[in-house]
Amino acid sequence: MNVIFMGTPEFAVDTLQMLIKKHNVLAVVTQPDKPKGRGKKMIPPVVKEIALENNIDVLQPVSAKAPEFAEELKKYNADIFVVAAYGQILPEEVLNIPKYGSINVHGSLLPLYRGAAPMQRAVMDGCKVTGITIMHMAKGLDCGDMISKREVEITDEDTYGTLGKKLALCGAELLEEALKDIENGTAKREKQDDSKATYAHMINRDMTHINWNKTAFEISCFVRGLNPNMGAYTLLNGEVLKIWKVRVLDKEYSGENGCICETNKKGFIVKCAKGSIEVLSVQAKGGKEMDTGAYMRGHAVETGTVLQ
Repeated sequence: MNVIFMGTPEFAVDTLQMLIKKHNVLAVVTQPDKPKGRGKKMIPPVVKEIALENNIDVLQPVSAKAPEFAEELKKYNADIFVVAAYGQILPEEVLNIPKYGSINVHGSLLPLYRGAAPMQRAVMDGCKVTGITIMHMAKGLDCGDMISKREVEITDEDTYGTLGKKLALCGAELLEEALKDIENGTAKREKQDDSKATYAHMINRDMTHINWNKTAFEISCFVRGLNPNMGAYTLLNGEVLKIWKVRVLDKEYSGENGCICETNKKGFIVKCAKGSIEVLSVQAKGGKEMDTGAYMRGHAVETGTVLQ
């Protein structure tokens, strides 16, 4: 089929690469380049780089609601629009342009976790299973009819990053099947049960502060769900300390939640509401991520200190 693809982050890469191999990708729509680092160098989205490598047109509208954007899309006469984590809400005028409409590769088992951060939230909430839903796009937030679903396990070691890779591959495979069914006229449409819907709202930095009054398992899920994006943080002696990797321990300690109760060569152990956490990888403000043992060789981490 003649496809226009819309996506931005790493999650979209497997889907785009599958479409390039199996279909005719007329254009790629992605978010504008963004400044990054101290030099504020403009960095393109990864899908833009792939598109350019394959001599595919790239569109980067500041707003997908701009009338001129819809007019530009119409010129391509695409059969279908495929969306995977594009990052902007598409108006109905855009969704209805192609013959087969627009479909979305969504990183959850809808109607669970509609919204901007389904993969992060699934890890943070301690889910054991999530998955991919291929859905028709309609007005509203991830509420269109479903075409197909596939489950993916979340292990106790999965981070948002590792889960995202598994779901990206699953999404590309499931989309390939769905496009065949759409083209053959055999694709099923299943309405979502709105009464079972949950929402995965966008995560901002104000939401990344660790609450040590949670259980060790809950804190582990929180840390893993924010790795590698943003990172969970705590305050050590009044200074921000990001925590990237932890290990859940059953060992119980007396004292205040958040208290550093023990130190060793690998890291330090923190009391939680239930169980404890061994902190294995951290990042000081202005520094780089490192093993906690290496961090402790240059910073004073004393037992009895309470993390805030």
